[in-house]
Amino acid sequence: MIRLHHSPQTRSMRSLWLLHEIGCDFEVVTHAFGKNLRSPEFLALNPAGRVPALELDGRRIWETGAITEVLCERFPDCGMGRLPGDPERIDWLIWLHFSETVSQHSAALTQQHVALYEDWMRSKTVMQLEPRRLGKCYAALEQRLSGRDYLLDSGFSAADVSVGQAVYMARHFAPLEPFAGLSDWYDRITARPAFLRSMPLEDETRLYERAFYPAPEA
Repeated sequence: MIRLHHSPQTRSMRSLWLLHEIGCDFEVVTHAFGKNLRSPEFLALNPAGRVPALELDGRRIWETGAITEVLCERFPDCGMGRLPGDPERIDWLIWLHFSETVSQHSAALTQQHVALYEDWMRSKTVMQLEPRRLGKCYAALEQRLSGRDYLLDSGFSAADVSVGQAVYMARHFAPLEPFAGLSDWYDRITARPAFLRSMPLEDETRLYERAFYPAPEA
């Protein structure tokens, strides 16, 4: 039995997308993003009070990188992983976990633009600095994707899923348009049916009410 605990437009979308790519049977329990994730019931699933949490054959797993590695090892024939001994294993791990480098900047901006409701709570410095840091991440991806359709030479993998979801969130704060190769890659991977199935449903509450949150002027 596989059950994913998920909130729309959060890192758990990464695990949901991967499960759809794998094509296995699973259940989804959707949670509103907020204080309910601090309930004793949810903390028993993820002691940090965050999504995702994955129930897998009686085990409770959290952290998207760990979930990705476990699922790719559990379903090796899906082609999403690069197992030990594969010549691309190191590159797969690097880009898989680079998704968190991207996501930390998006998380800081989500807190500033979305979670903090009053202007006096927000830091103009953070709101101006973090989009520039996302731009540096975009530049690293642009360089990697030069001459490639995907992050690995052998083709699409869970590394593209993880980084793709991170970029999906980052686009709310830093535009992709200056990076042609990255934009083409993003368009390519987000046209996949599994990505489209991981998007919020019409009646689900979204984390982001706007398509883009600009940085305040200096």
